[in-house]
Amino acid sequence: MIRALVALLAVSLWGFAQKVGFVDSQALLERMPEYKAAEQEIERITQQWQKEIDDLYARVEQLFQQYREQEPLMSPEMKRRKQDEIEAEERKARELQRKRFGPNGDLFKQREEKMKPILDRLQQAIQAVAQEKKFAIVLDRSAGGVVLYGENAYDLTDAVAAKLGLR
Repeated sequence: MIRALVALLAVSLWGFAQKVGFVDSQALLERMPEYKAAEQEIERITQQWQKEIDDLYARVEQLFQQYREQEPLMSPEMKRRKQDEIEAEERKARELQRKRFGPNGDLFKQREEKMKPILDRLQQAIQAVAQEKKFAIVLDRSAGGVVLYGENAYDLTDAVAAKLGLR
């Protein structure tokens, strides 16, 4: 009974078959100059922030080395103050690292801010091409949307590139 119902449903939906196309959004992004510029800017910011964090950790290491050299000459109170200073500097470095590179950190926000307009533009172009060519569904070959096989006639990547003004 259930098999018959499923078969009947499949046959009835067959008549409503929709055109399905696909694009390679990563290939399109890599052809967009603004995407490359945003990636370079994000890389520059990342390197700058990493250097800032590395400098803080170098300061911690320097303080620790000084502490080890001077420890035999220090009173217990001086040792405790120096240890507290080292721990505070290390905590500061960890907090900055978390602020810059943690989940929802500054890097995440920068990437979102710089990429959103680019991704929106790509999405609009995909949608426009799909509507022009009467595709009901467009899959993304590069974003985990597994397209094991697709005829070139259903590949909208070049049409979207043209819509974006890309070669």
